[in-house]
Amino acid sequence: MISIKGDALSKIDRSSAEYKSLQAIHERLKTKDSTIWGPEAQAEASVRLNWIDLPESSRDLLPQFDALAAKHRDKSNVILCGMGGSSLGPEVIAQTFSKKLFVLDSTDPNYVAHSLAFDLSKSVVVVSSKSGSTIETASQRALFEGAFKDAGLNPVDHMVFVTDPGSPLDKQVREGGFTVVNADPHVGGRFSVLSPFGLVPAALIDVDVSVLLDNASDTKKAFFVDSQTVCDIAYLLSYVSGQYVAYTDDASGMPGLSDWIEQLVAESTGKNQVGRLPVVAENSHNGREGSAFTIAFAGAADLVVEGDLASQFIVWEWVTALVGAALAIDPFNQPNVTEAKEQTSALLNEWKGVLPSFAADVTDGAVEIFGAGKSATDALTQLIGQIPADGYIAIMAYLDRKDDAAIAELRAILADKSGRPVTFGWGPRFLHSTGQFHKGGQQNGAFLQITGDVKKDIAIPGQNYGFETLVAAQALGDGKALASRKYPLLRFNLTNRAMGISELLDAVKSL
Repeated sequence: MISIKGDALSKIDRSSAEYKSLQAIHERLKTKDSTIWGPEAQAEASVRLNWIDLPESSRDLLPQFDALAAKHRDKSNVILCGMGGSSLGPEVIAQTFSKKLFVLDSTDPNYVAHSLAFDLSKSVVVVSSKSGSTIETASQRALFEGAFKDAGLNPVDHMVFVTDPGSPLDKQVREGGFTVVNADPHVGGRFSVLSPFGLVPAALIDVDVSVLLDNASDTKKAFFVDSQTVCDIAYLLSYVSGQYVAYTDDASGMPGLSDWIEQLVAESTGKNQVGRLPVVAENSHNGREGSAFTIAFAGAADLVVEGDLASQFIVWEWVTALVGAALAIDPFNQPNVTEAKEQTSALLNEWKGVLPSFAADVTDGAVEIFGAGKSATDALTQLIGQIPADGYIAIMAYLDRKDDAAIAELRAILADKSGRPVTFGWGPRFLHSTGQFHKGGQQNGAFLQITGDVKKDIAIPGQNYGFETLVAAQALGDGKALASRKYPLLRFNLTNRAMGISELLDAVKSL
């Protein structure tokens, strides 16, 4: 169940026309009315609303989940290959219940190498993709099929696929004899955590899926009877909050929940140059730059939303759908996500499998600077100087989120020094999350890309390029998409990752 508290509740006018409108939309959403978001959104909405039923409909799959868990009970390692909605939900479930799950949501070879370090004979790999055409997931699938064969293991015994029925991936892997769990095709990726995309990995790591579904169902029944809690949250995000909403998991016992909400809210609302940009902050004291509205799940903030994990899932999905209506946008499409994908494909075709060498404008220690500035400090100073008065900075780190984790410290320091909201995203993961907002939301961002030299490339079976070339194409492709909008853009490349991270942190501290 969910309860809310915080000083912001005093700013809710439940007698206002806006609040009454949210209540009316809530009633229509209960009936899965696809006309809520306007005529242009109706076609998409009409095939995207079955997430509403998942707390109950997913119970039909419990025997399948149980059989899957029993089949792979001898596997001590669960590796999940997926992006965006296919990985963020399972990761927060695993972290909340203190279970071991390796999430491969990167194309950085240094990070990919960690996934290959497990004893493959004791590993099960879940490949999750609605379409099967996602370049990251397709590459990871090819990698593991090859790795199992090289280890003398039959991939069919060690791989499980989650996809929509009839998708290209569904057809291919069924023909190959693999285990497949089909998800409801009328559920969008970022609303899919209570579908097989979230629940198959949960079952394999021994989380009681039925309890998750029971909790979500009970909470849904409660707000169907009394809409005040969900309408209060939606009102605050729609009419009290501005562009920036700072979330923190601190002290909640649900690490990763803010990352999951970040994708849900940013990708759902960041279009038509309106939207709410989540800033995932380290604690409730951070992330307040730009007069951000603060949300926590424990402790103190403008709004504190308390409740178990599955209840948080269904409430935030519901609230996001209401906020979409209030902002007059379609929360179920992602019109700008394809831009970075197309630019990536163009570069891969242009390079013909060979990664070109790039000459930096300036080199400062272990940091190559692609952009204006005589040093890393000078380059950052110039980038900050280009931010619009109401703007933000997005840090996009195409690095290893295990070994290079210290780079995430940059977010809080840069926010403090610049006085602006600062988001941090691991690339290419953020392309399936805040990447939509960067291009479709308010046009007031400044962008800092951080790439790094690779220790050892890893080949992608069936392709003429490896992961080093792929991650470079993704970074530079997204850079092209951002540059086409004349956004302030700076790239640092670390020739030595550990040294470069240390030097960058020092550079930001000296601002």
